[in-house]
Amino acid sequence: MSGDAWKEGGIDATGALMVLTLKIISCAINYSDGLLKEEGLRDAQKKYRLTKLPSLIEYFGYCLCCGSHFAGPVYEMKDYLEWTERKGIWASPIPSPILTTLRALVQAGACMGLYLYLSPQFPLSRFSEPLYYEWGFWHRLFYQYMSGFTARWKYYFIWSVSEAAIIISGLGFTGWSSSSPPKAKWERAKNVDILGVELAGSAVQLPLVWNIQVSTWLRYYVYERLVQKGKKPGFLQLLGTQTVSAIWHGLYPGYIIFFVQSALMINGSRVIYRWQQAMSNSVFRAMLALLNFAYTLLVLNYSCIGFQVLSFQETLASYQSVYYVGTIVPIVFVLLGYVIKPARPVKPKARKAE
Repeated sequence: MSGDAWKEGGIDATGALMVLTLKIISCAINYSDGLLKEEGLRDAQKKYRLTKLPSLIEYFGYCLCCGSHFAGPVYEMKDYLEWTERKGIWASPIPSPILTTLRALVQAGACMGLYLYLSPQFPLSRFSEPLYYEWGFWHRLFYQYMSGFTARWKYYFIWSVSEAAIIISGLGFTGWSSSSPPKAKWERAKNVDILGVELAGSAVQLPLVWNIQVSTWLRYYVYERLVQKGKKPGFLQLLGTQTVSAIWHGLYPGYIIFFVQSALMINGSRVIYRWQQAMSNSVFRAMLALLNFAYTLLVLNYSCIGFQVLSFQETLASYQSVYYVGTIVPIVFVLLGYVIKPARPVKPKARKAE
């Protein structure tokens, strides 16, 4: 419950405890998976299962590893053990991480500079000032966008710093690309794709480009495990996963509202995407792609106000100031998805052998 301190720029132990929580849970579940038979396990379970109990020094090393302790990224115990023992992809000499580390540090500096420039111009306190409510609808909507845009650069900064730390250690190395000549990949350290977030064509893409390692953790340890065998995941699995994420962030109403909103946002974006894929006309496909981009931009920056202000009253007041447009629009698209169902592409029948 230290969100108020974080909102004002203070930093305490909770950031480290959030990362530690994910590490402990994944380590325990992976050891539990190691006790099961491999048949019937998902690919991620087979890849990260631990068939042997880590030693105490290995466990503490994994939990308190420098570089990721305060802000992530989260990574797997199995990868950590292979890195420390120089096994797997680390068995052979890895390429120099210097240039990639410098790139991450330059990116961190640029992100912090932009945040320091923008934050005085778009303070969160404006949402509780009379001036904000004197503006028109479009002005208030624009301010919500700029508030969310500004806040994201703070996260881009800290994730870029932690990315540099993991890369320079060598743990961030994930192998070689298939290009010619092959290039070294450092994806284990990557926690955000800045352009991918700001120019997301669909809300479905956001978990793949924002807080990437935590999104992966949620998929492996919550989302996939909520899906019963033989059944497809639906809105309830998505909502359950987002609720777990909200509780992990902190017991503030703003977090809960934001992550429930994000589940609606993703579901509405899926509806638009299905319509887009069903269109044979390239012009209509392009129009729906543009609609999905605008939809994501609107709903994301509307929703993230709750993530920033945290309190129930301030969150509802900010949403009400733009007539709950970011809540109503996703609900409308979700409902339309039940009415306007695109025809599924017809699979060609196999010709009978003569």
